[in-house]
Amino acid sequence: MATRSTSAAGRSEPSYLVPFIIVTALFGIFGFLTSLNNQLVNKLKEVFNLPHGPAMLATAAWFFAYLVFSVPSGKLIEKVGYKNTMVISLFIMVVGALLFVPAAHLVSFNLTLFAIFVLATGVTALQTSANPYVSILGPEHSAAARLNLAQAFNSGASAIAPWVAATFILADTSKASTPASQAHMLQGPYVLIAGALLVLGFAVMFLHLPAIASPGHPEGTSSEGRGIWSYKHTVLGMVGIFFYVGIEIALASIGIQYFRAQGIGSLETAGLLVLLYYLGIMIGRFVGSFLMKWIASQHMLVVLGLLGVVLLLVSMFSGGQVAVWSLVLCGLANSVMYPTIFALGIAELGPMTSEGSGVITIGNVGGAVIPFLFGWLADAIGEHYAAAHSLLYVSGGVADKIGIQYAFIIPIVGYLFVTYYGLSGYKPTRAAKG
Repeated sequence: MATRSTSAAGRSEPSYLVPFIIVTALFGIFGFLTSLNNQLVNKLKEVFNLPHGPAMLATAAWFFAYLVFSVPSGKLIEKVGYKNTMVISLFIMVVGALLFVPAAHLVSFNLTLFAIFVLATGVTALQTSANPYVSILGPEHSAAARLNLAQAFNSGASAIAPWVAATFILADTSKASTPASQAHMLQGPYVLIAGALLVLGFAVMFLHLPAIASPGHPEGTSSEGRGIWSYKHTVLGMVGIFFYVGIEIALASIGIQYFRAQGIGSLETAGLLVLLYYLGIMIGRFVGSFLMKWIASQHMLVVLGLLGVVLLLVSMFSGGQVAVWSLVLCGLANSVMYPTIFALGIAELGPMTSEGSGVITIGNVGGAVIPFLFGWLADAIGEHYAAAHSLLYVSGGVADKIGIQYAFIIPIVGYLFVTYYGLSGYKPTRAAKG
């Protein structure tokens, strides 16, 4: 891990409690904004009269920022440090949030996508700096537990976002008969978000956060002369994050449709079940952070990866309440995966921790890729089943349910990879001795 700018030997270890609380609040911020963006899809469909595919570009624009800016964010940390990167990222997010004002005024879908991309760029830099910073604030052996605890607040904020969206963005617009008046509903919430981010940015700027010093080394190499891409456990960690984020978003996105196909008639009840899925992630992270005092984090990955496989197999080959609750309980299976994979992926990187964080954060793009593949496969299987049985392929119908169930094979593959990472892939590779 990166070295800490602490005093000479013999001085007492500084307290990291206040810095941890501050950075944990930032976890809540990017969790809330990511979840809020997922809720925008329905609003954009309504405002711009879009089919499902183009509306999903809102999600694609968000996660594409991770692909583009994760590695540059790691470089930025090397240049200006963790704290300054957090401040810069918050100010970038302010710009992105304010871009929703002209986008709504002009009723421009393209400008809305650009606003989403800029906001996500700031979130990317914030995640790239906050995740390793929390890991470094204390002993390396407890890094995964600290990151799980911080990510628990991320999940809690993610669970709040759908309620905020339903109340202030997706509210009944029967009186707003024109696209312009509907689009203007986005302005108020995002102006408030911009104001809160601006205040938070200045607050972090003037707060004292312990500096994390990284010894100098040639660009792109460690003190051993190795490039970051030669660290197998880091690259595999990126793949693990790719699968995990894809699984989380795919299951949450399909949840309401799947629950109703399984006999949950009320839209409100189906939405509550998705909320319980997210609460499962949050509760699991709190519990997991506590249990990691006695259970190695990689062992928890193995157990929960296999649990995810079992739960989806049960949901795939059952129906009704059993199928519904098997999917809801996947929230618990997912709980510690992101922070644990991240902490294991940057272990023993020393001066290359920031670069490793950038590489691993690229994996968030799985949130755009996996849900798309999942939806495509579900549609293909459902349409084939409907044609073979002379059925009408409609949302919530038998063919739709069958398509979703067999498409679970994609997240099952992801869970199996996470299991492999906990068994073997997490182990840092040593430099070859000459």
